[in-house]
Amino acid sequence: MRKHTAAIEFDTILARLGDHCLCEKAKEKALALAPSMNETELRARLAETTAARRIIEALGTPPLSPTSETRKTLTLCEAGAMLTPGQLAGITRFVRTCNRMKSYLQRAEITETAVAALGRSLHPLKDLYEEIDGAIRGDTVDDQASPELRAIRRKMESARDAVKSSLESMLRGKREWFSESFIVTRGGRFALPVKREHKQQVQGTVVDISNSGSTVFIEPTRARKLSDALMELAIREDNEIRRILYTLTALAEACHKELLLNVECMEALDFAFAKAKLSLAMKAGAPDITAERRITIVQGRHPMLDPDACVPLDFTLGEGIHGVVITGPNTGGKTVALKTLGLLSLMAQSGLHVPAGAGSRFAMNASVLCDIGDGQSIAENLSTFSSHMTNIIKILREAAGESLVLLDELGSGTDPAEGMGLAVAILDELRRTGCLFAATSHYPEIKEYAAQTQGLQNARMAFDRESLAPLYRLELGEAGESCALYIAQRLGLPAHMLARAREAAYHGALASTSPAEARAPARRVVIRQAPEKPSPRRCDRFQVGDSVRVHPRKETGIVYRRADEKGMVGVQVKKQKLLVNHKRIQLLVAADALYPDDYDFSILFDTVANRKARHKLSKGHNPDVMIQYEKGGDPLGTH
Repeated sequence: MRKHTAAIEFDTILARLGDHCLCEKAKEKALALAPSMNETELRARLAETTAARRIIEALGTPPLSPTSETRKTLTLCEAGAMLTPGQLAGITRFVRTCNRMKSYLQRAEITETAVAALGRSLHPLKDLYEEIDGAIRGDTVDDQASPELRAIRRKMESARDAVKSSLESMLRGKREWFSESFIVTRGGRFALPVKREHKQQVQGTVVDISNSGSTVFIEPTRARKLSDALMELAIREDNEIRRILYTLTALAEACHKELLLNVECMEALDFAFAKAKLSLAMKAGAPDITAERRITIVQGRHPMLDPDACVPLDFTLGEGIHGVVITGPNTGGKTVALKTLGLLSLMAQSGLHVPAGAGSRFAMNASVLCDIGDGQSIAENLSTFSSHMTNIIKILREAAGESLVLLDELGSGTDPAEGMGLAVAILDELRRTGCLFAATSHYPEIKEYAAQTQGLQNARMAFDRESLAPLYRLELGEAGESCALYIAQRLGLPAHMLARAREAAYHGALASTSPAEARAPARRVVIRQAPEKPSPRRCDRFQVGDSVRVHPRKETGIVYRRADEKGMVGVQVKKQKLLVNHKRIQLLVAADALYPDDYDFSILFDTVANRKARHKLSKGHNPDVMIQYEKGGDPLGTH
């Protein structure tokens, strides 16, 4: 399931949740968060998120603390190691934060939430805190840690002063013997910087020589006894410090259980408040969870989009509608709508708040399966279509009644007719499983299939025809259109190219024009049918240029000749001209919605030779010019 959740950016949401965590364990828990099928557990998760958010809104940011260093310190205690002053100071900082958190949650008990009650689980550890705090300052053992240590350090200070006083007296008496006018230390010993030529004048032990050899560092004999006494005191100091550290370590080890409980409690609080912080950052709210197979999203927003610029999504599934087919123009927001549906479902089922309005309700899905993105792979030699089909086949094997399936650009990447057929077969199979599903598509046949199939519903992404801008608003119950030809027309594509595009798109006329025709300037011959007397006949409703469907084969064609006296209508189907009884014809798109008023239909229905002949005849009679008709007569009804 992880692969599918990554496709709808659930991993990104978990990463954002982890960024709100201070504790490493809480972050690990955030990144491993998964949807739950246990309704009791799920409601408890959501209640925790809601409670933590209420506390933050009432009291501000909680005083949390990282726990990784404290965990390491407790592990060292168990192993019998002596803790360093820095590690002990870390314990006091952690205990101090725990006590601040305890006080914070005591004030939050007015919310009467389980999160606030967690404060009672935090141990104050007052004695441990006072012992360590009284002995450790920063990363060192303080003089006040014990009377013995205080006495030793006073003696050390006196001995150090005596040594310095003796050596400074020598420096002042014989300045010419020394290269510098100050005392130095070498190897823990106090020494004087004696010029090489005067080293015989200073009695003592050479402890070091400068790099150039011009200076000899000598510990004078008169200072040696004082230095030895100082070294002895340093050893006594070290022993006393170690004794104090071992004592404090033993105290910490005695409180190991309470400290570990505090660590675990702090990590639980960190995770709960991280969910609350994420909720606040997304301007989210608590969703309702239902065991029924239905989803209702009210004013839902994709968490990755700017909430001020994002167009909210209203969406419903269930209550007799198991699948929704979303259509509309490219860049219109179809994929975002799919991702929003899947992502909000996963978030709600994981105990997270979702950026959606009151009344939003989510089903508990055993799996969320999706095919989004082209998935093309050079390494695996997969085309876009192969990748889609490989993924969809796996999805169909896994899908069950409690699954939510999301399919983007269903049937794309291959021959349109076969792609449409595969799309219908896939939707049929999903209906058979009883799962909830949503799919996006461009195929007009899919829109009709969804409109006529029980349990399916069309939806479209709204499009502003004036500004040519997608509105990113999902409208349920309506089928969308790609608007490609309309957009091309508004942007200035020449009329003859639009006509050719319509012919190829709606009537299957894919034979290309000759290079000469392509280069020739557009010459329009407007040939209109002679006016007919108004007639109440039903067959007269079909006009030249209408896009129609011919039954029973359900083939799409275009009317090239109005009905005759017997009600037979001329229809061009796949470049073949047929006379069809008007009762077998269903109007799809009227001609006035497809073509301008002065459109030259000879482009669609006549041969190139006949069009040239008509052009010559329009200039006058020519006995050498002939126009040949197929069965059915003049396709334009003009000669």
